[in-house]
Amino acid sequence: DAGRVRQATVAEALRHPTWRMGQKITVDSATLANKALEIIEAHFLFGLGYDALDVVVHPQSVVHAFVEFADGSVLSQLGFPSMELPILYALTYPDRWADGGVKRFDPVEAGALTFEPVRADVFPAFRAGISAGRAGGTAPAAFNAANEVAVGAFLGGRIAFGRIAEVIDAVLESHDVRPADSVDAVRAADAEARCRAQEVLL
Repeated sequence: DAGRVRQATVAEALRHPTWRMGQKITVDSATLANKALEIIEAHFLFGLGYDALDVVVHPQSVVHAFVEFADGSVLSQLGFPSMELPILYALTYPDRWADGGVKRFDPVEAGALTFEPVRADVFPAFRAGISAGRAGGTAPAAFNAANEVAVGAFLGGRIAFGRIAEVIDAVLESHDVRPADSVDAVRAADAEARCRAQEVLL
């Protein structure tokens, strides 16, 4: 339940059932902050409105994306959890190179696949990230900066898991959203958000 999640320890947050990632990304996966950032990325990469993008909880980590077309048909991208394939494709795009190092997908081995809605009470950092994306401008940069500071504090034993989202919310509430029309504007928003997050942590 939400109360139990708020009290998660560092060891629990780092115990991802299917992925092997660094500490920061693993905590982002536990809060779903990473999914909020991916929604923001998809908004810009594919020119889609936030109402056309969604996230579901999928414990098996086999289905990585669904794309619905105008006629209602849906294509999905599946594979066993590994970053090798997306990194290879990023390096070779638009070509696809043969790679014997990636475990081939076997639907029988994958077994049952389940999906659940994202619960806002369990994943408030996800909600904050989506709100920042919708606000636009420098808000996503402030979200990212606040999240990085808060996760660092959690991993350092300074705050409880549940306070990560609280720090993010406090930073976003005080953030003056400006156009993200230059690298300097984004860097300034990042620096301001980090300072504000440190103040909230005191």
